[in-house]
Amino acid sequence: MKTESSSSSSSVVEFLEKVPLLHRLTSSSLKKIAQVLVFKRYERGDYVVGRDEEEMEGVYFVLEGQAQVLGPVGEENCSEFFLKPFDYFGRGIFGNVYAVDVVAVSQLTCLLLTCDHCHLLETKPICDLDNQRSLLERILYMDPLDLNVFRGFTLPNAPALGKVFGGQFVAQGLAAASKTVEFMKLVHSLHAYFLLSGDTNSKDFNLNMLLLASTLLFSSESSLAVPIIYEVSRLRDGNNFATRRVDARQKGKIIFTLFASFQREQQGFDHQESNMPHMLPPETLVSRDEMLQRRMTDHLIPRYYRNKVATQYTAPLPIDIRFCEPNYSTEERKSPSRLKYWFKARGELSDDQALHRCVVAFASDLMYAFISSDPHLKKGMSAVPVSLDHSMWFHRPLRADDWLLFVMVNLTASQSRGLATGEMFNRKGELVVSLKQEALLKENVTSNPILDSKL
Repeated sequence: MKTESSSSSSSVVEFLEKVPLLHRLTSSSLKKIAQVLVFKRYERGDYVVGRDEEEMEGVYFVLEGQAQVLGPVGEENCSEFFLKPFDYFGRGIFGNVYAVDVVAVSQLTCLLLTCDHCHLLETKPICDLDNQRSLLERILYMDPLDLNVFRGFTLPNAPALGKVFGGQFVAQGLAAASKTVEFMKLVHSLHAYFLLSGDTNSKDFNLNMLLLASTLLFSSESSLAVPIIYEVSRLRDGNNFATRRVDARQKGKIIFTLFASFQREQQGFDHQESNMPHMLPPETLVSRDEMLQRRMTDHLIPRYYRNKVATQYTAPLPIDIRFCEPNYSTEERKSPSRLKYWFKARGELSDDQALHRCVVAFASDLMYAFISSDPHLKKGMSAVPVSLDHSMWFHRPLRADDWLLFVMVNLTASQSRGLATGEMFNRKGELVVSLKQEALLKENVTSNPILDSKL
């Protein structure tokens, strides 16, 4: 085995751009990684990593040749355990070390990112400590253009994958509607319809207006997507109830519509039939982001799935999620038609109850559509569930910056549509929100499966 220092040539950066694990990083981050990489060369039969080693040297990227992961018994010859150029193995971002052997099956050249430089693999933090507002509060900021017209933006760190995230539409639409209702009335129900995909590409838009908005509203943001104009119609204003319709427009087209009803707090009957299932406390569970990071580097999981996770993963969500079923969506088996997880907003929010309900509306669509498609997934299938309509009922006051348990159930799937219901409980076991959503379920079988999502 030979070791050489790496140069920061453009060819190394071009290679790194094709590594699935690094797709979520910026070009500047890749250039920094290229400057500290070390070449490692091995002959056929050499052990690159041994399961008996106490600590790996870092993360390896296969540049030339082929290696084999000696994983589960009986699976050593499976093609998914052979590593080729652009594959990766070794120490995870969180320092996880997996008990596997990696052996060169031909002359092998790897690029090694040593442990002391593994911090370069980390994505940009969700919260900017120099900014007093969390990312969620900035996403929910509505720029007033007229009495009933507001402008919202898709920020660079907001969840998106080629289009505006559905939960952003619901939350921003609700925020716009709330600004036209007296503060004593809070939303108790909403019904939303997703008509067209929202555009996140600002290339064809007036860049001067974007730069001006960026300067005035979000001085810490370097780029913004095409703005979304929210037009609020005041359908009813009564003593105790108010009703609003919100149309979201982009490039002159209505792409999203929301109806929301608001109520002044009133005393009345109080009972609850739904019982919160007994689950482990969220503090004892692994976060979604850490779970995904582990799966990227766990070589006991087939290569295609690790690459899919690495390609799909972008940056930590502004919502902390803790799955109650730790093996959810490993694709080693079909995912169940039920899903339970704890969630809360990152950071501390103000006491504004309207804000907390908007944040919960944002979080409600993060994985809802997938509960209908997940039971039907199989190897080689690319599924893209798309939310069609989304309904929520708010029963009791809540805090989005404290843990809430989200319980989802897929009722049925038919005619390319799936219907799921959901319930949210606070830590006291009180039912605070009920939900329903219908999603369009798409199926596309490809030779190189990568599961797209709304995130």
